[in-house]
Amino acid sequence: MTSPPKKMTLPMAAQQLLPHRPPMLLVDALVAFEPGCGTVISVVHDGDLFVCEDGTLEPVAFVELIAQGYAAIKGYEDTLNGVPVREGFLVGSRKVSLLAEARVGDRLTIDIETSGHLEGFSVVDGVVRRDDEILAEGSIKLWIRE
Repeated sequence: MTSPPKKMTLPMAAQQLLPHRPPMLLVDALVAFEPGCGTVISVVHDGDLFVCEDGTLEPVAFVELIAQGYAAIKGYEDTLNGVPVREGFLVGSRKVSLLAEARVGDRLTIDIETSGHLEGFSVVDGVVRRDDEILAEGSIKLWIRE
């Protein structure tokens, strides 16, 4: 039996919605939500797990930002529905384009939209921006434990 939906306001710290903890937690807050889509923000800090010596963000971090953005959306949705936040796993990526670098101090906006869902698997499209500049975009596949 599930409890009635909870009332929650945005923005909400990502740490309240994800099982990730530093140094693996890359997203800072969920700032917009609609079922299956939303927006998270992330600030790149010196000393973050995926920051190179020259202050740039490793390319693989963009895929992880999209995955954690989706996890924040699902965590928010689960919490709204009165169920425990479910664990999920990144199982693949496709058509990921890295268009520009992110650096320490950049405030990134990650827009997420679910493009498909079947038997616990979700395909998610994400776009990572710095202001109006698209830094990366692509699709990832995740499996969410029921």
